[in-house]
Amino acid sequence: MNQARELIHCNGPASNGLTGHGVGVAILDTGIYPHIDFDDRITAFYDVLRRRASVYDDNGHGTHISAIIGGTGAGSEGRYCGVAPGCSLISVKVLDAKGNGFASDVLTGLHWIREQRERLGIRIVNISVGSYSRRNMSENSALVRGVDAAWDDGLVVVVAAGNKGPGRMTVTTPGISRKVITVGCSDDYKEVNVMGNRMVDYSGRGPTGACICKPEIIAPGAGIVSCSNDRKQYSIKSGTSMSTPIVAGALALLLEKYPDMNNRDVKLRLRERAVDLGLPRNQQGWGMLDVERLLADEI
Repeated sequence: MNQARELIHCNGPASNGLTGHGVGVAILDTGIYPHIDFDDRITAFYDVLRRRASVYDDNGHGTHISAIIGGTGAGSEGRYCGVAPGCSLISVKVLDAKGNGFASDVLTGLHWIREQRERLGIRIVNISVGSYSRRNMSENSALVRGVDAAWDDGLVVVVAAGNKGPGRMTVTTPGISRKVITVGCSDDYKEVNVMGNRMVDYSGRGPTGACICKPEIIAPGAGIVSCSNDRKQYSIKSGTSMSTPIVAGALALLLEKYPDMNNRDVKLRLRERAVDLGLPRNQQGWGMLDVERLLADEI
């Protein structure tokens, strides 16, 4: 684990003392395990698949994602801490024990989030889920229409670019939506193990079929340490699924600092404060996420 990337420390200088307090982040994934790092901040759980009331995660992916966003690091004495350790977590289980699912379940989860957004204070939706079926690669697909509807409701929707790169037009759906914030991996030049496969240069690249440049932003995704399905244990995962919650967590900090920002404001702020790495536009988007620049009053 000495080669793994540690998450931004909750008391680090980049956060400027912000924790995401008061900001609800919904995570569409495999569920969430009640890890010690979440304390009492799992404010809601909706199980689309089995309609179970108590929180659970029979895969571990959703727990890992959720802790990248909002884990406190309590089980590791602060070593592995999420980006926004004070935010509220709303877990929506749409994927099964193998990490697979149907578009219809994702859409059901999105509909529930839209209905509950005011009651639960949901501002951000994290979707580390994607489809690369050619049938779903159109902006008229149900998944794209679903995330677009959530965006139109005012939610900040953050979606993974997928791990199908490095070719052109390899961003997965619903990341091809021109409205949402699509996140690629900034360090996919490192060879990693993703679901048992050795991968390098895997981050999804644009343009989309509609000639829209994608992704919008990139963030680290190689060897990320986060919570596992054990009360005080951690695991390492890699991919754009891990890059996406780093951005979602950073945006929770931003919305705590500037609660009146709307989703368009957030997207423009990301564009203005990203760090250009000089990579192709359809690989890096606007550039690399820099949390300190994102939160600074002036640059």
